Formats: sequence, structure tokens, C-alpha cells
Amino acid sequence: MSDVSHPPRTAAVIPAAGRGVRLGPGAPKALRTLNGTPMLVHAVRAMAASRAVTLVVVVAPADETQGVKALLADLALPDRTDIAVVPGGDTRQESVRLGLEAIPEGIDIVLVHDAARPLVPVDTVDSVIEAVRDGAVAVVPALPLADTVKEVEPAPSGGPEPVVATPERARLRAVQTPQGFDRATLVNAHATMAVAGGDGATDCAGMVERLGAPVVVVPGHEEAFKVTRPLDLVLAEAVLARRRANDGF
Repeated sequence: MSDVSHPPRTAAVIPAAGRGVRLGPGAPKALRTLNGTPMLVHAVRAMAASRAVTLVVVVAPADETQGVKALLADLALPDRTDIAVVPGGDTRQESVRLGLEAIPEGIDIVLVHDAARPLVPVDTVDSVIEAVRDGAVAVVPALPLADTVKEVEPAPSGGPEPVVATPERARLRAVQTPQGFDRATLVNAHATMAVAGGDGATDCAGMVERLGAPVVVVPGHEEAFKVTRPLDLVLAEAVLARRRANDGF
């Protein structure tokens, strides 16, 4: 028997079932195009660019599943990387759970990546995976905040909102994806949240925090921003134009 150890295999789940109403009417957000290519395709390529990723599971809108399968059927990916498409649920939490259920045995590390972050660099993906390999059960890439943040009492009428606190900015981070997890920990977090019957946290790392498990942060990247509003599309196009000019991307 060989005593040569192999690093644990990694799969990436991309929940792409959201409609993205803030981008305006039209196709689901993940299918909006950047430089003529759907954001989802950019996101899949970003995950597959990591040599550690052997499977990408795309969780598509239930009524768009066949169309997404057709979109990705002829996508050129590295030979080491397989792709699967499954229908999503009504919430992001449910969609991630459905993506997790599609991952076969033998894969110990799971990334969860927003389709709306199509331009994350491979170095960021790799740093998240490496931190999980080194023993962290949950890892998030994040950036320090440039702006001062105020905690307010929300005003339902949309009027002026009273400030109740000013958090210390040096202790705050803006979290990005892909978030990386020990598979068993993430499955346990989803199972626990399902039993609790709530929608859960706004990200998978928040669900792991609720288990009492440690979550660590690694440096994020400014190009891993989330495309949420029309102006973000303009910025993403500019990033792609710069990559083409500098790297032939």
C-alpha cells in the first residue's frame, strides 16, 4: 500500500437560482451577460481554474434547469473538472442544500460561491481551499471596510433613521465568496438549520457560526465584488476589458 497522501478533493456549489430584481427586469441574474458571456459561465470558469476543484455543481432556477444544462454542456473546462446542474429551491439556503446533496462521496471540501461574483481570481479560491486543508472547518475571504459603518434603527416609512451605534471599523470585514468548508461541518450546519425551521443566516459561514464552530477569514480581492446593481455590471465590464488588455484573458 502506498503511503503517499493525497490532498482532499474539492467541489464547488454555485447557487444560481435567484432572480436578482435589483438588476432590473430580464433574465435571472446569473444569466445576465458580461462581455457577451453569462455571469454564471464566468463563475464556473473561476471555480474550475483552481487545480483543486474536481466538481462544480450549479444550482439553477427550477424553470431554467434544462436551459442552464444546455448552456454549460459544451463549456470548455479542464479535464479534471466535472460539472453538474440541479434545480434549486425557494431560498438560497435550500438551493445550497440541494447542491450539497448532489456531491458524491469522497469529496471532503466544499466551496459555496455566488454566481453574482463572476470575477473572483483563482488565487483567492486557492487560498480558501488551502486554509480548509490546513484544518479550518469554515473559511471566508473578506476585505477591510473603507467606509465608516453606522448601526441604525430602521424606519419603515423610508424616512430618517436614528443612529444607535458606530462599530469599530478596524474589526469589521466585508465578506466575499467562495466560502470554504469541511464538508461534514457544512452538512451538519444545514441539517441543524433545517430542524430549527428558520431561513438561517445570510451566508453559510453564519450557519456554521450558529453551531459554535470557528470561522476564519483570509484576504479577499477587490475583483470578487458582487454584481447586484446596474452600475456593478459596468464595473465588471471594465475589469474584463483590463484583463483582456493586460493578460489576454
